[in-house]
Amino acid sequence: MFQNFRLSMAWLHTWFGLVLGFVLMVVFFFGALSVFDREIDRWAIAASRFEPTPMPSYDRILRPVFESMQPNAQARDDMRSEVNGPLPERFDIAQRWGAYTTHRDPVLGLFAGYEVPNAKKPETLIWAMRTIDPRSGESLPDDHLKIGSQFFYPLHYSLTLNWMGLGYWIVGFAALVMLAALVSGVVMHRKILREMFTFRPQKATQRSVLDLHNLTGVVALPFHFFFAFTGLVIFAGIYFPITHTQLEPLHELHERMEAEETGLPHDRAGVAAPMASVDAMVSEAQRRWAAKGMAGDVGFLSVTHVGDANSFVSVYRAGTDRIALTGEGIHFKASTGELLREDPPRTAVDSLNTFLTGLHLQHFRHWLLRWLYVLGGLAGCVCIATGFIFFVEKRKKQHARQGVQGARVVDALAVTTVTGMLAAAAGMLIANRLLPEAMPLGWPGRGDMERYGFWAIWALALVHAFVRSGPVARGLPNPAWREQCWAIAALAVAAVALNWLTTGDHLLKTVGEGYWPVAGVDLFLLTSAALAVVVARKLGRRASNPAPTRTAQVSHA
Repeated sequence: MFQNFRLSMAWLHTWFGLVLGFVLMVVFFFGALSVFDREIDRWAIAASRFEPTPMPSYDRILRPVFESMQPNAQARDDMRSEVNGPLPERFDIAQRWGAYTTHRDPVLGLFAGYEVPNAKKPETLIWAMRTIDPRSGESLPDDHLKIGSQFFYPLHYSLTLNWMGLGYWIVGFAALVMLAALVSGVVMHRKILREMFTFRPQKATQRSVLDLHNLTGVVALPFHFFFAFTGLVIFAGIYFPITHTQLEPLHELHERMEAEETGLPHDRAGVAAPMASVDAMVSEAQRRWAAKGMAGDVGFLSVTHVGDANSFVSVYRAGTDRIALTGEGIHFKASTGELLREDPPRTAVDSLNTFLTGLHLQHFRHWLLRWLYVLGGLAGCVCIATGFIFFVEKRKKQHARQGVQGARVVDALAVTTVTGMLAAAAGMLIANRLLPEAMPLGWPGRGDMERYGFWAIWALALVHAFVRSGPVARGLPNPAWREQCWAIAALAVAAVALNWLTTGDHLLKTVGEGYWPVAGVDLFLLTSAALAVVVARKLGRRASNPAPTRTAQVSHA
């Protein structure tokens, strides 16, 4: 089929990269934004614009909130198909309460899981969520969307396609294909070291975009390979769900045996019992961490079998000073405060797993490394985008002569995926600033409206890209690239201006006060606007003065 192995790798690289590149573009871009998801949250929810605080007092702040929590209407609607008969008006048996925070979270996320009477599966729980101000315990509105951590972040690993876990499988397959594309890309480039330092922007479009594709692909190659691989490791339990399928009986047996070995009860005793001071348990856990030379704050706190004689409290350390995703859990009997267990040192295999997971999820406190993550993710976006452009530039004149629409379709999809995605993200931030704090009765929640705005703008970009793609069928550039770049610039500047007008937090104020979470988002938007203007002007000049037609001497298939 191919003359040599290198040509077969070139074919693999080209077509695997094209077919899954549209998914990988989303993964890379929103993965890059997710590095600063908590900062985007603060920009999106003005009420959360205060400095992060450690885990607050459980006895004074958290317990009253937990006792008042109940599943919302959406959770109840989702649960109706999982039970035999009607749902109760109130859920009283709390299986688990939990609170999670990081060094970048000013607000605190709480969750509560309740047993469901008459559930088809006995282990089924219904969940209630709450976000509170940890200084007072006051709840934030349930319909306010944390755009960074609740939308951009899950979008990068699940595409928010939750039906049957479809999004996880699409992204997982794309990551697997990406590994193949990276390996094939290395094989097909015989002068890979030279390509690290070669970029000729004044050459013809086909040559310059290929230079940029090679440059960004080679320079960030370790980053791209590592994150594709660790992403697959993190979600291995979804892709190989043997514990809850083929090995489910062994899984249940293992859980019960583990409960016996650790002293942490697997089931409720069915006997009510009061709860001792959790604050005292937290203090004891911190004392034990300090005694081991690893003093730190609490990152995760949970109560299991709430209100039962078998209830226990688990306190986990926030791992901001290390890469490995470790918790150093310490567990206490809830009714007495008696120490039940300290998690033992991890095995070598488990330590490697937590290190790889921690390096991917970057919960550590290291700002320079975070920015390197962002640059690596954006380099991946550039690599994929230039791959799309090269594919079209190489084929569009030939397709025009043959009357084939392939290059036109690919170009329109590339415009949608690259510039359309950026416009949708900026448009979502504008919707966040324009929507009222409380939506009118009968309307979807505020967060839902922001999501609808994102998808509507992206759909509009898709229509625009196809409508304006006619010139590609004649071997000419698609003006949609330039027009959507101007749209990105306008939307980004508008988002910054609206943040100022609706909150009073303009750049001079936020930079002057050193409040970098909000200032950083504004600066990122303005930088994006400036780059979009530069690209739009450059595309405009190229459209006015097309380069002489000649075939670039390239090694791609």
